[in-house]
Amino acid sequence: MIVNANSAIATLTVAAGELNADPLLQVVTKVASPLQLTVKSPKKGSLSLELHGGLKLTQRNSIIRCLCGMGMHNALDGSPYYLLGGHASPASASPYRATSLASLTAWMSLADQVKKGGDTEGLLDQIDSHLATRAFLIDSPSFTIADIDLAVALVRSKSSAPLVAAIPSYSNVHRWISGIQESLKAEFGIALSPKAAIPEIANSQGPPVFFYGNETNVVIPKAPVAGAPKGGAVKAAGGKGQQQKQQNQANNKPKKEAKPGKQPKGKQQQQQQAAAATFDVSALDIRVGKIVKAWHHPESEKLFCEEIDLGEDAPRQIASGLRAFYKTEQLEGRRVVVLCNLKARKLVGFPSHGMVLCASNADHTAVECMEPPEDAAIGTRIMFEGFTEGEPEPENKIAKKKIFEKLAPDLKTDANGICVWKGAASVPSIKACKGMPNAQVS
Repeated sequence: MIVNANSAIATLTVAAGELNADPLLQVVTKVASPLQLTVKSPKKGSLSLELHGGLKLTQRNSIIRCLCGMGMHNALDGSPYYLLGGHASPASASPYRATSLASLTAWMSLADQVKKGGDTEGLLDQIDSHLATRAFLIDSPSFTIADIDLAVALVRSKSSAPLVAAIPSYSNVHRWISGIQESLKAEFGIALSPKAAIPEIANSQGPPVFFYGNETNVVIPKAPVAGAPKGGAVKAAGGKGQQQKQQNQANNKPKKEAKPGKQPKGKQQQQQQAAAATFDVSALDIRVGKIVKAWHHPESEKLFCEEIDLGEDAPRQIASGLRAFYKTEQLEGRRVVVLCNLKARKLVGFPSHGMVLCASNADHTAVECMEPPEDAAIGTRIMFEGFTEGEPEPENKIAKKKIFEKLAPDLKTDANGICVWKGAASVPSIKACKGMPNAQVS
C-alpha cells in the first residue's frame, strides 16, 4: 500500500506483515493525515521513518513517539486523539508535562520487555494498583500509545496465556484493558488479541475513574531482569524456604499483652468494618446547584474551574475534569448536582470543594452531567427512596472512612437515565442530561 502526498512531511516504511502484527502502528497510520504522512508497506523491508529534511529513525518506539509528536507538529496529540496524553505541545511545556512524557516512555519500555518474554511475576498487581486512581497509565483524557502498547504486550506476548487468564481477577486492569479492546474494535476495526478476546465486565467493580488533574506520576514497575525465573502472572514473594523462615521468626517473637481497656487490633478492625457497612446513601450531602462562572484551568488542559451557587453564603469553587466533553458556554448557567461533603483539596493548585456528579460509560468516552428537575430550588438536598431520614456525615468522616468510595459503586442510572442507589430512585428525581442509561454516577 502506498499513499502518495506531495505535501507529506514524513515517510514511514514498514513491511506489510510487521504492520499487520502491530496494532499500535496500525492506529497511528490510520489516524495520521495522508497530507502529512506517506506510508510505504512493501512485502519486505526494514522499519524506518524519514522526516522532511533528511532525518531518519529506525527504532519502533522512537518512530511512534515522533509521529505522534513533533514529527507531524503534534497533530495526533489533540482532540479527538491524545496519543501522548496532550503533553507534547512546546507552547505548554512544564516539569509536569515533561514527567508525564517520561512516564509514557518508561511504560513503552516495559511493554517491550513483556513482548520479549521477560518475567511477569507480580506485574498485574503493580499495574492494578497504579490504575486504582487513574483511568489510563499517564494523566490523559483518553488512552495513549503507552496504554495500547502495554495492553497489546499483555495479550500477545509469549507468556500471555497466564496473564490473560488472570486479568479478570484484577478489576482495575480488567476495566482498563476492556476499554482499550472495545475502543480499538469500534473506532479502528483492530483486534487487541488475534486469539480469544478479554472477557467483558459482567458486573462493574466500581465507578469509572475520572481524571481531575491531581494524579501523580508514580514509579514504573522495574523492567524484568534477564535470566530471572519465569512464572505465572502472580506469585507470592519469596520461596517456600523464605516463607517458612519468616513464619518461624514470627512464632518465636514474644507476644505482647493487651493493655487494660484496649481491644485487640483484629477486633478493632472488625468493628470498624462493621460500622462502615452500616453507612447508606443518606451519608452523602448531594445538592442542587447552578454554575455561575466557568473558566479553563490555567495549568491543566483537562480541568474546568467553576463557581457554583449552592444556596450558601458564597458560591463554591469546584474543579471538574470536563474539558474533553463540554465547552465553557455549555457549563455557565447550567443547573447541576453536586456532592458537597467532600473535603476541600487543591487540584493542580486550584482549591476545589465538592464534585459535580456526572454519568459515564464504562470506558469514559461519554460523560453527561446529572441534571435536577426545573422546579428544584438551588440548595435542595437530593435523597433516595427509603433513605430519607439520615443526616449527611461530616467531611472529615467521609474522607477518613472512605464512605463515598464504598457507596459509589451502587450509584448509577437506570434504564431511563434516572439516578438510583441500589435501585432506589433519587428524590427529587435527577437524571443524566441526555438520558444515558445504565451508567455509573460519580
